[in-house]
Amino acid sequence: MSNSVDFGGRPFHFIGIGGIGMSALAYLLVKRHLPVSGSDIRPNHITRQLESIGAHIFAKQEASNFEFFDINVDANGVESNTQQKIPAAKLPQVVCSTAINTNNLEYKAALELGCPIFHRSDVLAALIADYHSIAVAGTHGKTTTSCMIGYMLLAAGLDPTILVGGEVNAWEGNARLGESRYLVAEADESDGSLVKHAPEIGIITNIELDHPDHYETLEEVIETFQTFAKGCKTLIGSIDCATVRDLLHNSSADRLKSTITYSLHQDTNADYTVSNIDYRAEGTTALVWEKGKALGVLKLKLLSRHNLSNALSAVAVGRLLGLEFGDIAKGIASFEGARRRFEFRGEVDGITFIDDYAHHPSEIRATLAAARLQARPGQRVVAIFQPHRYSRTLAFLAEFAQSFSHADLVVLTDIYSAGEPNLGQISGEQLAEAIAKADSQVVYQPTLSAVSEYLLQTLRPGDLALFLGAGNLNQVIPEIITTLCEPATATL
Repeated sequence: MSNSVDFGGRPFHFIGIGGIGMSALAYLLVKRHLPVSGSDIRPNHITRQLESIGAHIFAKQEASNFEFFDINVDANGVESNTQQKIPAAKLPQVVCSTAINTNNLEYKAALELGCPIFHRSDVLAALIADYHSIAVAGTHGKTTTSCMIGYMLLAAGLDPTILVGGEVNAWEGNARLGESRYLVAEADESDGSLVKHAPEIGIITNIELDHPDHYETLEEVIETFQTFAKGCKTLIGSIDCATVRDLLHNSSADRLKSTITYSLHQDTNADYTVSNIDYRAEGTTALVWEKGKALGVLKLKLLSRHNLSNALSAVAVGRLLGLEFGDIAKGIASFEGARRRFEFRGEVDGITFIDDYAHHPSEIRATLAAARLQARPGQRVVAIFQPHRYSRTLAFLAEFAQSFSHADLVVLTDIYSAGEPNLGQISGEQLAEAIAKADSQVVYQPTLSAVSEYLLQTLRPGDLALFLGAGNLNQVIPEIITTLCEPATATL
């Protein structure tokens, strides 16, 4: 792949433009008045939005898409006039994610034509280098944290550019183009590409093994974060995570490295801590301390301790950028979260529907703890979970089994493959059996239609129905709500 992204006017073409990370980049490039096209075999609201602002969208991934650039190709992706070399400037810059297979016809055509080909992370790294960048990394919480920081800077009048892995109502999507020098970006470690980023400010929320399809051990994950840490001019991290604490300690040994710490516990002597914490169903409040000095009370609408930790990292960023605590607190207090992060989807017949992206055991425990906090006395917490990837389910089988203690009922469906082959080593039913052994009440429904049918028969007024997973489980929420809203058929 080429290593020099050109923002000077040369076209970009995204293979798989509808993905959450790819679409954010495409949106930003369109807004920077660059020619952008892309393909996706599953059109969605994101591709429709991109089309509405000027991107050209193909609903297929074929070699013939390059005819759009006046390049003649045959069905196999080979330029039809092999005697005539195509001018390099005429070739688009092709962007792919890890999800694109090398056998993809459109990718093969780009390769044959000699197009410069970039991984999604290459474009993000080039943008990070273009700005005074704040890159948020970590196994969990990076979407909420990056969205919160972006929102806080926006509310404070700093007009940031934002690239995140979730959609936020405040900027109607997963990206916005600002006019200032600041960029807030979510930096993903899942495929190892985190090592490419060298931001002015780097944040690490926590470090765990979450992607056994790419990493074999936690040590390999730590190495990726160590490389990222070395590229950050200032590193901010939560020392409530022992792995991050060790990494920050090693980084601070480098005299050129500025490190800032935060913690929910005052006895850790972190730079930013909290006291007088009050977790309630309507939100969280805490008194924030900066190097032993009380800054003031922080209020947030988001629930539970993990979101207070995320907010504390946002405070650290705001103070580093010179913001008054009052402006920081005002922005955080009005932040409502990203979509699919404990997102309220509706209430019908007294049943509350919540959608959450949690798919790792730690995330599930934290999300269910927040649900239990919000639940009224006597209200059932019904966890509906779709496991994500065979490799993750197999690697963390024991941890998943222990993650549902805050749920009164667990409804489990089969594993969402995310493109992984089924090697027959693990199934949703086996996970259900493991959860049942941990004394949780669990029901297995093999398909999404079966899940919908079961919930329509089982949910009762007062239930808090929490849909968990990174796959397509949340597609059933609207149909369940619609069915419950339909008037009962009269019988004689």
